[in-house]
Amino acid sequence: MGDLFRFCPKCGARLTHEFLFGRERPVCPACGYIVFYDPKVAVGVVVEQAGQVLLVRRRYEPGKGGWALPAGFVEIDEGPVAAAIRECREETGLIVRICGLLGVFAVSMDPRGSAVFIAYHGVSVGGTLAPGDDALEAAFFPPNGLPSPLVFASTRRALWRWARRRGLSLPWWSGAGR
Repeated sequence: MGDLFRFCPKCGARLTHEFLFGRERPVCPACGYIVFYDPKVAVGVVVEQAGQVLLVRRRYEPGKGGWALPAGFVEIDEGPVAAAIRECREETGLIVRICGLLGVFAVSMDPRGSAVFIAYHGVSVGGTLAPGDDALEAAFFPPNGLPSPLVFASTRRALWRWARRRGLSLPWWSGAGR
């Protein structure tokens, strides 16, 4: 990983490097601050209704114009479940109840940086379906009629997990990247 920081975010001194905790890390020689490059935490929800799943068509990059789960990043003052509920409402207008965890996936190829993606299963309990926030469209699709392209591996993996738990097969799933 390249040097993202050259100066200490606490005191402003120029950082040096030391081998700590199993790898070389930027360290402040003045105040002792150690820089850890941590991934962001993202969440998404596979919302199920009458055997169909909710997807949004993305308004912005990455993946502009493609389809994905309602998803986004966890804010500093909320937990992952609250973030998933918030993101779903912002992007689709629906209020969801989280029913369970589908999986936790490492995301390394996102242009915004590495992340940990937490995928939940949910059901709609209110609201009105309408695209919002960074969604151009929001709609429910049957498992054998999902739109294309599905722009994130995390979306495909979460949908695969959901379908597998339902005893369904997804015709586009090659099995790569499980």
